[in-house]
Amino acid sequence: MQLQPPAAGLPRRFAAACYDLLLVGGLLMTTSFIVVIALGGDAVPAGQLAYQLFLVAQVAGFFILFWCRAGQTLGMRAWNIRVVDLQGGPPRFAAACRRFAAALLSLAALGLGFFWALGDPARRTWHDRFSHTRVVTAPR
Repeated sequence: MQLQPPAAGLPRRFAAACYDLLLVGGLLMTTSFIVVIALGGDAVPAGQLAYQLFLVAQVAGFFILFWCRAGQTLGMRAWNIRVVDLQGGPPRFAAACRRFAAALLSLAALGLGFFWALGDPARRTWHDRFSHTRVVTAPR
């Protein structure tokens, strides 16, 4: 029987998320700058659904691709945590997509889905449970 790494605590997960949000913010600013240049210097019209979907797709792509590739984003790497499936490997694409969608719901519920980990014996959030994944401390 193989020992599973310990579950990562919420403070460490929050710190990694803050790091990742800085990176995602930079990504969104860069691509938005390119869009403004493509529009001849004009701002994107308010309420432009295609542009909003473009931004959400970038955020989703950032997290989903990192989770599938190595099980961790750059922020998670800095804080030595990793997303794993229930077998201990990186999540598959479908599980990473479910995880991202459920994380959005966790946020929409005023963060309740994240804070759920504080009372959960396995320290799992709503999106961990929905995607059948765990966030664990990563070996150095």
